[in-house]
Amino acid sequence: MNTIGATAQATTPSLWSSLREALRGSHQDFTAGNLNRAIFLLAVPMVLEMALESLFAVVDILWVGRLGANAIATVGLTESMLSLVFAIGLGLSLSTTAMVARRIGEKDASGAAVSAVQAIALGLAVSVAIGVPCLIFAPKLLAIMGGSAEIVAVGASYTRIVLGGSGVVLLLFLNNAIFRGAGDAAIAMRLLWVSNVINLALDPCLIFGLGPFPRLGVTGAAVSTFTGRSIGVLYQFYRLLRGTERIRVFSHQLRVNVRVMLRLMRVSLTGILQFAIAHTSWIALVRIVSMFGAVALAGYTIAIRIVIFVLLPSWGLSNAAATLVGQNLGAKEPERAEKSVWRTGFYNMLFLGTIGIFFAIFAGPVIRLFTSDPVVVRVGASCLRILSYGNIGYAYGMVMLQAFNGAGDTITPTVVNFFGFWLLEIPLAYALAVPAKLHSNGVFLSIVVAEGAIAGAGVLLFRRGRWKSQQI
Repeated sequence: MNTIGATAQATTPSLWSSLREALRGSHQDFTAGNLNRAIFLLAVPMVLEMALESLFAVVDILWVGRLGANAIATVGLTESMLSLVFAIGLGLSLSTTAMVARRIGEKDASGAAVSAVQAIALGLAVSVAIGVPCLIFAPKLLAIMGGSAEIVAVGASYTRIVLGGSGVVLLLFLNNAIFRGAGDAAIAMRLLWVSNVINLALDPCLIFGLGPFPRLGVTGAAVSTFTGRSIGVLYQFYRLLRGTERIRVFSHQLRVNVRVMLRLMRVSLTGILQFAIAHTSWIALVRIVSMFGAVALAGYTIAIRIVIFVLLPSWGLSNAAATLVGQNLGAKEPERAEKSVWRTGFYNMLFLGTIGIFFAIFAGPVIRLFTSDPVVVRVGASCLRILSYGNIGYAYGMVMLQAFNGAGDTITPTVVNFFGFWLLEIPLAYALAVPAKLHSNGVFLSIVVAEGAIAGAGVLLFRRGRWKSQQI
């Protein structure tokens, strides 16, 4: 009896050893073995990957916040437009993750590499198609979004660099989606860390002109972001060609495979539409908030950056669920795939629920870390507090929808997003803000209502189980 107990204790990895394995890169087959351990080994690097990305978002607005309301508003308006690029990048990424994960689950490493190459080729073509027009028309786009003449004067160069160079964001997402789908979550984490550490170091230098660097103001934030992410993309290509334990792209695979490309495009189109629906709703919300002036925009921008700070690590958990679903469906283990989603959703709820309580209580002091303007603080604190009430809904909603995506079912989340964002959130935001005279608070309330409805629909549809028979 004692011998059996000692053996079990010796073969059960400790929390510390599991953490080191997760950070170093796990060799575990995620389609077998202890499910909690599989979630842990995938989730830790994915959460840390997104945590640094969210840290950058907060630090970036911390520096820009010292330049005044117009600079903050520039960031808010530009990023609302950049959200369309995010929609395309995330749509391509989720289909890439699903396809690579399915091939890895089937033990088809060559098929996974071919899928990766087709995804990159598609990403490069989209990057050129988006970047060139944005580079030319950036100031006009900023004005169309409701930017005043002062905002356009301050932020035109920022918008031109961010939108014109948006291809690096798309490729950064896409390449890391390949690593995540393969189960190389630790590599994806390190790649994003390289990119964002460079961002963090350059940000204050280029914004304020520290040392030998020129003082570029808000434009400096765009230059540092573009530089950091470009280096990150180059490093990603290097790692894919050098190879990892789970995936490697060989020179003979660097060609277009029409059959795989068309299959990837089919899944990606609905994925892109899914995120486009979600992100265009944010553009509409920003447009409604802009009706109440630069102060409202500034408060909203700061609060959203803080919300992103906690949502991105949660998105890391959702990515772990998507990878587990894809690999386990490939291994013909649908019940294990389902169980992984419920457990990940529960862990996400605990995390975001705790954060929500904190922000609801300390919204004012948190906003004051980023600006001393009392009016901006009031708007930002109100936004942060209201959005925090919806954290549990966000937690389950994002995991459920990513589970569908991991299975290759991008249609269900697209339909849910269409009803939740376009038919509920946007009309409700306008109704509460203007006719109901709640102003910007009405917009914030509509976000909570819509996200709660999306989470509820996601849970009900996931229970039906049709995603288990999805082919990709």
